[in-house]
Amino acid sequence: MKAILIKEADHSLYIGDYEDPAVGENDILINAKATAINRADLMQREGKYPPPPGASPILGLEVAGTIERMGEKVEGWKKGDRVCALLPGGGYAAKVSIPSDMAIKIPENLSFEEASAIPEAYLTAFLNLFTISDLQQGEDVLIHAGASGVGTAAIQLAKEKQANVIVTAGSNEKLRYCEKLGADIVINYKHEDFSKIVLETTNNKGADIILDFIGASYWEQNMKAVAIDGRWILISALGGSKTNVELGKIIGKRISIVGTTLRPRTLEFKTSLVNQFKSFAMKKFENGQLLSIVDQVFNWRDAEDAHKFIEENKNIGKVVLKID
Repeated sequence: MKAILIKEADHSLYIGDYEDPAVGENDILINAKATAINRADLMQREGKYPPPPGASPILGLEVAGTIERMGEKVEGWKKGDRVCALLPGGGYAAKVSIPSDMAIKIPENLSFEEASAIPEAYLTAFLNLFTISDLQQGEDVLIHAGASGVGTAAIQLAKEKQANVIVTAGSNEKLRYCEKLGADIVINYKHEDFSKIVLETTNNKGADIILDFIGASYWEQNMKAVAIDGRWILISALGGSKTNVELGKIIGKRISIVGTTLRPRTLEFKTSLVNQFKSFAMKKFENGQLLSIVDQVFNWRDAEDAHKFIEENKNIGKVVLKID
C-alpha cells in the first residue's frame, strides 16, 4: 500500500510503499479516504513521541473510510460501510486495520473529511470532561486552546451538559469562533490575565474544571483560577513541563490534578470509551447538535504544508488530509 513515510535524514515526509496491515479474525480493513492531523504527529515525526508498543510506526491517530475486508469473527459490519476510528498509529496510509469494536459508523450527513476529524478530538474531550472530571450541569469549565481540535470539541460537549464555558485563545478570530460554538466567556491570553477574568466571572469561586494543554507557563495563573475542590486536567505541556510547585496551595484548595493521555490506553479501555461516546454523541452529529470542525483539507501529497499550517497555529478546529 501507499503511505506517508518519514525520511530519517531530515524528518521530511514522502509517499512511499509500505506493507499492508495484518487483518485478524476480529479486525476490519479500512480503505482510507481521510485522516486528521494531531500535534502528536508532529512530535512523533521529530522523534519526540514514539508510538506505543505494537502500534504502527506510520503517523496518524484517526481515520475515515470504507470497510474493504473483515475478519472471520466480525459481526455487525459489512463491506462498504463508512466508518471512522481512533488509532494508536497508522492513519497516514491507504489502508488501516482496526479491531471491529473500535469502528464508529459515519452519519450520512458527514463527509469522510469531517468524520476523520471526530475520533481523537472528541474522544479526548469526552474522556477528560465526562469520565475523568465528571462534569455536572452548571459547573464552570476553563478550556485552554479553545480553538484547537480538542478545544472546539470540548466547548460543544460542555454545553451539552449545560456547563458555563470559559475559553482562552490567541486571536480575536479564534475567540469569535469559540463564541459561535457556545463559549460563554472568551479570553485573549496574549493581552489578558485569564486568571483574573475567571475569578471575576465566577464571583471569585474559580473554575471547577480546567482542561490544560499548556502546562508550566500557565501554572501560576491556573493555580489562581482553579476553584476549591477543582479538577485540573493536564492533557499536554505545550508551554513547558517543568515548574515550581507549592504543595500548600494544592492542599489548601483540595485540587485534584490529573495527568492524562489517551493513545497508550488499553484496547479494552478505548473500546469502552468509544461505546460510551457513540451512545452519547452520534445521534447529535446526525441532527446537527454536535459539529465536526474542519479548518483546512489538504491532499495527503501536501502533508508537509499541512504540518506547517498547524505549527504556525493558524487552524481553528482540525486540519485534514484527503487520501487518494
